[in-house]
Amino acid sequence: MTSVGVVVPTRGDRPGMLREAVEAVLRQGHWGPLAVAVVVDGGAPVEEAAGQVAGLGDGARRRVLVLPNTRTPGLPGARNTGIDALGTDLVAFCDDDDVWLPGKLAAQLRALRRGGGEFASCGIEVEHAGHRVPRLAGTATVTAADLVRSRMVMVHSSTFLFRRGAVRPDESAPGGQNEDWDLALRAAKRHPIVYVDRPLVRVRWGSSHYAARWADRIAGLDWMLDRHPELAVDAHGAARVYGQLAFGHAALGHRREALRWAARALASRLAEPRAPIALAVAAGLISAPAVLARLHDRGHGI
Repeated sequence: MTSVGVVVPTRGDRPGMLREAVEAVLRQGHWGPLAVAVVVDGGAPVEEAAGQVAGLGDGARRRVLVLPNTRTPGLPGARNTGIDALGTDLVAFCDDDDVWLPGKLAAQLRALRRGGGEFASCGIEVEHAGHRVPRLAGTATVTAADLVRSRMVMVHSSTFLFRRGAVRPDESAPGGQNEDWDLALRAAKRHPIVYVDRPLVRVRWGSSHYAARWADRIAGLDWMLDRHPELAVDAHGAARVYGQLAFGHAALGHRREALRWAARALASRLAEPRAPIALAVAAGLISAPAVLARLHDRGHGI
């Protein structure tokens, strides 16, 4: 039977959430072997993380491994450490602050069998400040063109399920930023992503270690533009990235750079909403955290 390995990166500082994430994975209705690799990336010692998930799994068909990140520090290295430790047919990701909902794995396995693909995703339910908002793609497949035009937040790393050896996270991503978008885009270039358009993962916003690292966000967007030149060709997609760059610089107080990128965003697409938002932040009319809080309440990001 098809074996599935799930990589759960953690810093060990969210014990309740980590245990909940692993328990939700192990409760999935999968008849084949299922293994979870909890990979500690900095933070708490491995022994402490092991204590947080103690007693989970049966050691046979439901295994739980806890190990340190032995590769590049950050999410890509932690995920590759987990992939290397799991000798399973399929690999999946789940962040330690997210939760797989019942039926997630079975639905994706059925979709992969029907669609003949090698990479699957699904809808999410965004949870922020007591609000839960479903985010769906409205499609059964996601193409590279889709991911160029829009980052598609609902193609989230905690939804990823793919055939071992198809793709791997790129550890050169600055601060681990956009490595999940890059991974999905590279997978979609090989074969359209099979998508289950139901909210099968609860994604909790507001607890990420990477949420407000603006310099890393900017570097990650520059990295994506260098790796995927087509992002600058699609007017809609280019305007979105340029608007995000404008917002990042505005959040850091780089007014001149914010103005430059906002102008490029509007030149690509006059209706790009991130440009005026970035200009408002640069002018001090509203703070970047306030903008993000309002967007997150609606299940959206910048």
